[in-house]
Amino acid sequence: MKRTLVRYRNSAFRAFIRRHQKYAPILFFIGGVIFDTLTLGRIDRTYDLVMLCLHMTNLSITLYLYNLADDGKWTDTFLDRYVEYLPLAIQFFFGALSSAYVIYFSRSVSLSKTVAFFVMLLALLIANEFLKKRISNKYLQFGVYFFLSFTFFTFMIPVFLAEMSTKVFLISGFISLGCTLTLIVIIYTRSPSTRAEVHLGKLLGLIVGIYGLINSFYFFKLIPPVPLALDTGIVAHNIRTENGNYFVQYERDDSFVFWRDHRTEFIYRPGENVYIFSSIFAPTSLEKSIVHRWKLYNESLGEWELVEDIDYEITGGRDDGFRGYTYKNNVKQGQWKVEVITTDDELVLGVINFNIIVDSSLEASRLIEKKF
Repeated sequence: MKRTLVRYRNSAFRAFIRRHQKYAPILFFIGGVIFDTLTLGRIDRTYDLVMLCLHMTNLSITLYLYNLADDGKWTDTFLDRYVEYLPLAIQFFFGALSSAYVIYFSRSVSLSKTVAFFVMLLALLIANEFLKKRISNKYLQFGVYFFLSFTFFTFMIPVFLAEMSTKVFLISGFISLGCTLTLIVIIYTRSPSTRAEVHLGKLLGLIVGIYGLINSFYFFKLIPPVPLALDTGIVAHNIRTENGNYFVQYERDDSFVFWRDHRTEFIYRPGENVYIFSSIFAPTSLEKSIVHRWKLYNESLGEWELVEDIDYEITGGRDDGFRGYTYKNNVKQGQWKVEVITTDDELVLGVINFNIIVDSSLEASRLIEKKF
C-alpha cells in the first residue's frame, strides 16, 4: 500500500498539475465547458437531466470537502491524497454547469431582451478566473455556487412539473436559497478556518442580494424564459401545411450574412399577407400559450406601437420545436418587429425584426421554400 501511495504521489499527472499550477484551474474550467458543449442537447433528455443533477450534486459535495480540508479533516484518510485536486474539480463543475446554461439560453433566436442576464453570468465567471484569491475566496465561491444553483432549479423544476409560471420560478428560487444556506451553515459550523475567514452575516447578505437581483431580473423580464426557447423565427411570403409539415416560403439573404438565413427587408405588394413563422422548443408535456406581438415603429414619436397580439397554444416534446405562424395584411411600410412571448407572464422568447417596403414595382428575389 505504501509503495502504491508513493507511486501515486510521483505520478505524471500530479507532476503536470504541480508544474502548471497557475493555469490548471482555467484548464479544468475550460474542460467542463468543452465536456458539456459536446455532450448536451436538450434539457428534457434523460442524459442531460442526469448529467446536470450529477454536476450540481458533485459540486455541492466537493465544496464541502474542500472547505473542510484546511482544517485537516481529511488527514490520514483516503481523501487526503485527493485534496489538492478539489479546487480543480470545483472549477470543472463551474465550467460544466455554466456552459450548460449558456447552451440552453442561447437556443433563442434573440437575446436582446436578456443580455443583462448573460452579463451577470459572465461577470461571475470572469471574477472567478481573475480575482486574486480565485476559488479560495469563499465569498466568490459561494456566490457563484448560489447563482448556478438558482439557475439549475429554474431549469429542472419546470421540466419535472411540466409547468412554467411565476409561481414555479419563485418555488425554484426558494429551494435554491434553502439548499445554499443549508450548505453554508453546515460548512460554517464544522470548519474553524471558514469561521475565521468569513463573516457569516456578510456572506448571507451576499447570497440574499444575489437572490434579490435574480428575482428583479425575472420581474423586469430580463431572464430568458427557459426551458422554453425560440429555435426559429422567420418573416415569410407564404406558409402552407401538408401531412404535418410546414412549408415556409421566404426570401433568402445574401451569402455573407452567415448568422441568418432569411432576409429582413420584406418586399410587400398590397393585398398580400405577411407571415411570421416560429418554431419553439419546449420540454415534453409542457404546455404553454404563446403570443406573436406585432409592433410597428412610429418614427414621429420615436417609439414602438402595439399593432396586434395573436396567440396560440404549444405542447412540448418535438425535437425541432413546436411550429406555428400568424399573419397580417394591409400593413404599413416601416420597421416592424414581432415579439414571441408567453401569454400569462409575458416573458420574451425571441424577437423577429424586419423592414416592410411597399412598392408594387419591386419583386422579391431569391425566394426559397423550406420544410419544417
